Amino acid sequence: QVQLVASGGGLVQAGGSLRLSCEASGRTFSVYQMAWFRQAPGKGRETVASIIWSTGRTYYADSVKDRFTISRDNAKDTLYLQMNGLKPDDTAVYHCAARTSNFQSYDYWGQGTQVTVSS
Repeated sequence: QVQLVASGGGLVQAGGSLRLSCEASGRTFSVYQMAWFRQAPGKGRETVASIIWSTGRTYYADSVKDRFTISRDNAKDTLYLQMNGLKPDDTAVYHCAARTSNFQSYDYWGQGTQVTVSS
């Protein structure tokens, strides 16, 4: 089992920045990939960014490329999402998640953290 605890959401004006954190515990050695998802009211869940834990290779949704940066600190078992140039469309509940292989779904989820961007 892997436990995830997300933090760092809040209210920010358009153009501002926030950093989300997701601390992992438990069987963290089994993690293959971690990701940030978001879901806005009335919309489906969107994969924002992901990272291969061992190599650091990253993937981004087109909507956040060049504005968001996903990273991890292996020593602290912590995942980050640095969000710059925030837009009102980025308003959503953000969740971190982990999976143990490329063939598995994301089985481990943190609680959501609300990000609200005012215009």
